[in-house]
Amino acid sequence: MDEPTSRRCFLKIAGLSAASLGAASVTGAGEPKIQGFEQQQPDQKTAGAWEPVSDRKIRMGIVGYGVCKFGAQFSLQDHPNVEVVAVSDLFPDRCAELARQCRCEKTYPSLEEMVKDDSIEAIFCATDAPSHARHCIEVLKHGKHVASAVPAVWERLEEADRLYEAVKKSGRKYMMFETSCYHEDLYAMRRIYEAGGFGKLVYSEGEYFHYACAVIPSYKGWRIGLPPQWYPTHSNAYYVGVTGGGFTEVSCMGMPSIRSELQPENNRYKNRFGTEIAMFRTSEGGMSRMGVSWDTPGYGGEVGRVRGQQGSMTGLDYQGLQKTLPKLTRPPLPPGIAPGGHGGSHGYLGNEFVMSILEDRQPLVNIAWALSMTVAGIVAHQSALKDGELMKIPQYTL
Repeated sequence: MDEPTSRRCFLKIAGLSAASLGAASVTGAGEPKIQGFEQQQPDQKTAGAWEPVSDRKIRMGIVGYGVCKFGAQFSLQDHPNVEVVAVSDLFPDRCAELARQCRCEKTYPSLEEMVKDDSIEAIFCATDAPSHARHCIEVLKHGKHVASAVPAVWERLEEADRLYEAVKKSGRKYMMFETSCYHEDLYAMRRIYEAGGFGKLVYSEGEYFHYACAVIPSYKGWRIGLPPQWYPTHSNAYYVGVTGGGFTEVSCMGMPSIRSELQPENNRYKNRFGTEIAMFRTSEGGMSRMGVSWDTPGYGGEVGRVRGQQGSMTGLDYQGLQKTLPKLTRPPLPPGIAPGGHGGSHGYLGNEFVMSILEDRQPLVNIAWALSMTVAGIVAHQSALKDGELMKIPQYTL
């Protein structure tokens, strides 16, 4: 497919998707609208008001402002307990725009320069996916708290080991900004699970289906030919983010794509799969079916459901033996913080990272959760390459 045709197709499908949701886009006028960045307004069902725990302002740096403009998407610059003191991007124009969005005067040409600034306490890495682990390790080595966009690691299990050891050695906070964990339904599922409303989960499933005729632009083309299960956290969160558990083994099947960039000769990964569906054994002894696909037009997004020994849930519909449920609505956000994109999760993720530092506790999506979601996908892709061979998954705990 030639580039102009691909772009027209992408714009048409993305535009229709956004129009059907009646939502604002992360991109400017005339730019492609990207699935997941439809902005959600403050949740009117949230009871009560946000109460501060401290008047301290964390001195934060932000790196990365690519096509998704992710560095400014989590409202860290608007949080009452944050002062964004420096930003960075390899491209000067993007760096300047990120600084403007964050109302910040100090800029650095790279993360490697930013981490030398001793006045910075924490850094959010919104860089390209293949660099997340390397960048987070560099931040931790310099004694700073760190958060990153998904996934936690890329392609190699050895990278997971290095990141895990770096977090343990540093004693600093690490968080992965997995958006599904603060979807309205998954948040409610987690609350019910913690209250015993599901018992052990017998079965869970998650889907991350993201179709577009053309590949979203990316730094050095890292998205071109991306194996689906290397980007698995949006779906895998519908087990890990509900229970705090993980996956112990996997059998995964892949379906070859007809798209040109997903032919092995046309991408750096030699990947041919546009869809990969994984069946996991969970740490509770149950089963999870988790699917990722770039190849299915129509309904997309991140969705999931769970079935347990005491109850089941699809969307916000709980049916089970538990008659008294805990409060299921998401908590209030600080003033000036909107829920944002990806199911209204952005504001909650930024706030959780900040609160974990202020309260000196583990963030929700800590290193164990992050690696449980991510590494399972890396092994799943290996299984798909071996026609569904059952494979063991490394375990990471706090």
